[in-house]
Amino acid sequence: MSGQAVQIAAMTDLPGGQVQHPAAIAANDAYAAKLHTSLEAVRPLWLRLQAEGVCTGHQNYAWAEGIVARLLPESAELLIVEVVDAATGEPRMLVPLMRRRAFHHWVVEWLSCGVCDYSAPLLADASPWTRQSAQAAWAAVRSALPPSDRVHIVGIPQLIHGVANPLALLPTTRDSIQTTFGLAIDGDPETALKRLCRPSFVKEFGKDWRRLERLGGVELVEAGAPAEVERIFGELVRMRLDRFRELGRFDLLTQEKMVDFYRNAAIQGLLDGSVRLFGLLVGEALIAVQYLLVHQGTVHALLIAMDQGVVPNVSPGLAIMGRLIGWARERGFEYFDLSVGNQSYKEHMGAKGSVLVELCHGFTMRGNVASAVIEFRRRAEAFVRSNPRLLKAVQGTMRGLRRLRG
Repeated sequence: MSGQAVQIAAMTDLPGGQVQHPAAIAANDAYAAKLHTSLEAVRPLWLRLQAEGVCTGHQNYAWAEGIVARLLPESAELLIVEVVDAATGEPRMLVPLMRRRAFHHWVVEWLSCGVCDYSAPLLADASPWTRQSAQAAWAAVRSALPPSDRVHIVGIPQLIHGVANPLALLPTTRDSIQTTFGLAIDGDPETALKRLCRPSFVKEFGKDWRRLERLGGVELVEAGAPAEVERIFGELVRMRLDRFRELGRFDLLTQEKMVDFYRNAAIQGLLDGSVRLFGLLVGEALIAVQYLLVHQGTVHALLIAMDQGVVPNVSPGLAIMGRLIGWARERGFEYFDLSVGNQSYKEHMGAKGSVLVELCHGFTMRGNVASAVIEFRRRAEAFVRSNPRLLKAVQGTMRGLRRLRG
């Protein structure tokens, strides 16, 4: 079949599960794919697509560099697939993946390690993708990858800045239990909140902001130097750990490697503005911190932390979020991404939700068994989430267990 991917160079399994990766190109009629096993090998192309093509802030080169340097498991392999037009040789996209050992089998995953909300290739331009072209491109990607038992890619957005995500068009994808929320922002920054958010949120924000102003002034401050990043990010970690410990919830920032990753990314982001760190000050007290990624007209709100004990009867999180929407619009941003999760404050603000999809299937019998187990777990979690009383009971049990462990 003409659309079937054909491997040009053979791959031989080596001792210890290592694989000799081909430098040759694997191709089908529409697309060719080349495998790279280091970021440096694709750095010029990556930076070009990042600047001139279409991608999310989660696929920023510096962000990926931090993942590889600080979070990639020792047993994992970096797999970056360059997809080109088979006829012209022009790049069409980069697909950042990794392969790791999991319960006696090999799984191919997105290059995320828990710090990418979205799995989206870097596209060369805004040219539309169809189901047919997406399948042909994925066949080329598959042919370039080393042997594995299954693929499991989560957090796939259906659109990348208005362009159909080729991964989301694959027939083997399915809706996940994850939903992402965001606000399209336009027009006059002075009236952005009033025009774009729910009246109930606008009213609550105005009341809280006036209350904060009466306490000695309120100020939104941005970390502009490494020392300021260290101070404000340190407060973010402290606030989150205190809050999550109180709620009995797990937080990634309990892991030192995650703290190290986010801190370093914020310091590196000072160079190009790709990472922003804001604090909300009332007098001399920092009451909330927001960690942002920015790229191509979009602000991604990632980590938020607040100290509600400083000012009673005020929501510091909503206060800093509302102020940052105005800040983003003042600087010409067009979308405020509130990230993944069904937290009630997002709908309260008036944000629109979009279901993310995932790609999970096996290539071997062992991979099929693992995928079946994951599917069972997914269905069980979806059932629990669809029953509020059961969900509340399960969450209460988990909080109790975490408090006991703490």
